[in-house]
Amino acid sequence: MGVSNQVPDVNQRMCPSRLVLEHVTSRWGVLVLAALLERTYRFSELRRHIGGVSEKMLAQTLQTLERDGFVHRDAQPVIPPRVDYSLTPLGAEAARQVWALARWSERRVAAVDDARARYDEARRGSATGSPA
Repeated sequence: MGVSNQVPDVNQRMCPSRLVLEHVTSRWGVLVLAALLERTYRFSELRRHIGGVSEKMLAQTLQTLERDGFVHRDAQPVIPPRVDYSLTPLGAEAARQVWALARWSERRVAAVDDARARYDEARRGSATGSPA
């Protein structure tokens, strides 16, 4: 249902893999997947763990990742209600991939900052007519 027989090619405008890529590489998607790679979390624990995420964005991200088959939502019929979030096998696979990229960005942020400073300096030089 709705699945094409063509081989996915992320470079093609209508490729469905683009949406998957968008979900797993969004700021909150990466951080949710990475957190759940460590362990199962309840919603409030996950929100505290991921600094800066709003309740609305976390709920939307979890719902999207659950729909895509990356996150398992376990609602337990107790009072008060308890909902635990964990990764599916597909989610764990995706989480390992994006977490490697996230860790790389942590290690290389100084090099990126240096490149930005050089770029900005060169742009300032060319804007004033000075040779860069």
